Amino acid sequence: MTTSPDHTAPLRLPPRGQGWINTFWVLFGVVALGAILVAAGVYTAPAVLSDWQVRDAAQSVPDARVSDGKCTSKIVIHICDATLALRTAAGTVTRRVNYVFTGVHVGDYSIAVMADPSRPDLVTTDLGLDRLWNRTITLLVGATAIAACIFAALLALVRNRRAAG
Repeated sequence: MTTSPDHTAPLRLPPRGQGWINTFWVLFGVVALGAILVAAGVYTAPAVLSDWQVRDAAQSVPDARVSDGKCTSKIVIHICDATLALRTAAGTVTRRVNYVFTGVHVGDYSIAVMADPSRPDLVTTDLGLDRLWNRTITLLVGATAIAACIFAALLALVRNRRAAG
């Protein structure tokens, strides 16, 4: 019996070199990306959510203090951290904020402390409020991209293991 050259079945070859060391590196990358995702959820997301809550009623608070404020830039990604302190009738409110946003900027940022008089515990800055949409989109796009990379890596690992086995 002869096989017609017009009817060929596709061949599937198992991936080469799918040993434990490759699995280790994939899982290491997944854990590292997972840690970045958790860090975004713990440090960046709360400040974004609270700024959405006070954005309309926030007012400048001239007697508040900013300490440990710094911004770093990686190409077009800016990460700013600051510790804000505000004296209220109930005591001093101290809050650490983390802003991650995109844009082209050269030079220093100047900030003013802002707070909603009815919610002084959610003290923020004008920088955070001015870039609220940018921060929200940056957080959503970044978290989605990281989650997609984790999912794709795990999916590829499972598929390659099945093909090799």
